[in-house]
Amino acid sequence: MKNYSAREIKNIVLVGAPGTGKTTLAEAMAYEGKVIDRRGSIENNNTLSDNTDIEHEYKRSIYSTILFTEFMDRKLNIIDCPGSDDFCGSLFSAFKVGDVGIMLFNAQIGWEVGSEIQSRYARILNKPLIGVINQLDADKANFEAAYESIKAASQVKPVIVQYPVNQGAGFNAFIDVLMMKMYRFKDENGTREELPIPAEEEERAKALNQELVEMAAEHDDALMELYFEKGTLSQDDIRAGLKIGVSRREVMPIFCTSGKRDIGTKRLMEFIINVAPGPLSAPKFPATDGTEIAADADAPTVAFVFKSQLEQHIGEISYMRVVRGKVTEGMELVNSRTGNKEKISQLFAVAGKNRIKVTELSAGDIGCTVKLKGTRTNDTLAAANAPVTIEPIVFPEPRYRAAVKAKEQKEEERLGKLLNDAKYEDPTILVAYSKELKQTIIQGQGEHHLNILKARLANENKLDIEYFAPKIPYRETITKVAQADYRHKKQSGGAGQFGEVHMVIEPYYEGIPEPTKYKVNGKDITVNVKGKEEYDLEWGGKLQFYNSIVGGAIDARFMPAILKGVMEKMDEGPLTGSYARDIRVVIYDGKMHPVDSNEISFKLAARNAFKEAFRNAGPKIMEPIYNVEVLTPSEYMGAVMSDLQNRRAMIMGMESDKGFDRLNARVPLAELYRYSTTLSSLTSGAATYSMQFASYEQVPADVQDKLLKAYTDTDEE
Repeated sequence: MKNYSAREIKNIVLVGAPGTGKTTLAEAMAYEGKVIDRRGSIENNNTLSDNTDIEHEYKRSIYSTILFTEFMDRKLNIIDCPGSDDFCGSLFSAFKVGDVGIMLFNAQIGWEVGSEIQSRYARILNKPLIGVINQLDADKANFEAAYESIKAASQVKPVIVQYPVNQGAGFNAFIDVLMMKMYRFKDENGTREELPIPAEEEERAKALNQELVEMAAEHDDALMELYFEKGTLSQDDIRAGLKIGVSRREVMPIFCTSGKRDIGTKRLMEFIINVAPGPLSAPKFPATDGTEIAADADAPTVAFVFKSQLEQHIGEISYMRVVRGKVTEGMELVNSRTGNKEKISQLFAVAGKNRIKVTELSAGDIGCTVKLKGTRTNDTLAAANAPVTIEPIVFPEPRYRAAVKAKEQKEEERLGKLLNDAKYEDPTILVAYSKELKQTIIQGQGEHHLNILKARLANENKLDIEYFAPKIPYRETITKVAQADYRHKKQSGGAGQFGEVHMVIEPYYEGIPEPTKYKVNGKDITVNVKGKEEYDLEWGGKLQFYNSIVGGAIDARFMPAILKGVMEKMDEGPLTGSYARDIRVVIYDGKMHPVDSNEISFKLAARNAFKEAFRNAGPKIMEPIYNVEVLTPSEYMGAVMSDLQNRRAMIMGMESDKGFDRLNARVPLAELYRYSTTLSSLTSGAATYSMQFASYEQVPADVQDKLLKAYTDTDEE
């Protein structure tokens, strides 16, 4: 195939709610560009997209698929994204390298929660949208109702470019109010005829054409003057105005199609080529040093890896967009993250599982290479003489967590490797072993997200795993001053062990004054600070440690052992074995023996003194609280709110947004296990949510009592 320049390339992302027909439309586009000679179908498991076994089983997109088509001497790179929000990581990757989103709507439904979610992502990522009302051949297709729902909900103003003449089972014609023609389709292979607009449709077509003219004129002063002068605009003028409006995200042109019957595919592709922003007109790529990288084919090479994949018999596949310059076979580039050189041994244009060998990819193009040594998603490959790092994709925070283990203990090591492979392919899967919880914790975008991974491991790797409720990373702290002393004494022939430590502990807070005097249990304790150490704990919070020993009661050489004993007990708190935090410890007295005192004696004395003082200091268990935002159709708001309140949530606010309600709450992490499943059940799959860590707060007294009862102290002194 020919090498395309940035001027001849369009990079589009197919987005929309599940079931809007993205994969079928992508198939029609590939067919129209002669990339395939016959269209596959989801039912027959033979489409370019949805080409994995797991997608065949579920009959839906789970991974993004990169494909291309050639049309009107242009190359359209297409990224077909899954509709489910559980797999939104693919959409973030796609929007990083795609210049425009083609948003599909089901003609029977119109705007739905999936549309709201994905249009919201487009807004966050500042990507323009072109709307397509698809599946107009469905029995209950209703273009007008679908359009009105888009108009009511979208924050980008829709404008009709096409409308159907005979929607429903017999759909085979639409009127294009930009071209002012009727297109009628003779078969299901895209064969069309251009006809005059029927007399009964002329009035409506002219009115919609006028709307299109006015919309185009709004976006350019010269076009507005021309419109005032002539009272109309030419087709080229309308396109010029729409081009500005689309790129500014102020206009969403609306098309009508049936991807299944290949109706309207050609006209949509023509419009994308003529109007959608391409690599030269789309925003430049921001680099981490604040500069912006333009699609200049003659400048030093920069390529950005936006997707990584592992394929049996091939190994690692790296999908990239060439941001600047050219990538050629045999070229050596530097990975800006690792500093390592990477040789591009082979280059491919991508059509699903089909890879077409090419010798060169120019600025603005998308393709893949294989067997890079240490390159992964979000890495930048650049010419050695002009190093640069593209701003990475920022993926959404995980919303679902579970503990994971292999059903057979002997498979744990293999599970670790396979989970790392999963992270390599999908950066929204996070896996880490928690030393604190003594569990491997896996996080993802929802229960379905992790269940798909589980199914893949079983089907492809013959590895059975199980998920279970993860432990909660509680924290322990204190609420008042307490004192304790402890003597460790052991005699067993020869040198013995002896160490005695007296300490005061109190809650630490930002700005706390230096210690001078304490009154504990009617006893005055004066503090003369000899040394102070302050630690930011890796699990959050602080420890302040004061040496206030006077008169040589404890030799200074034993203070590190005393600190170690305190830290050991903070590492495994006295209440539930959770980390302790935000505590000040003052060592003010003690005793030692000239022969029997040693470091282990003082470590154990300090550990036990701290444990005793902690239990007398009004100890409290703290739990992680998350900010949760739920987006739901208004009719489900009552059920959603009631469920959250049963989860000890504190409702922080609500707002309505064009038929959807947004609810903000603070919810304990302990109450969020499997929340995605419950929310889906309550709202028939129509709601979504996001969650982000907020703070640690004290658990209620009844919850603390339950936690204390459930914990068995297993200290081995």
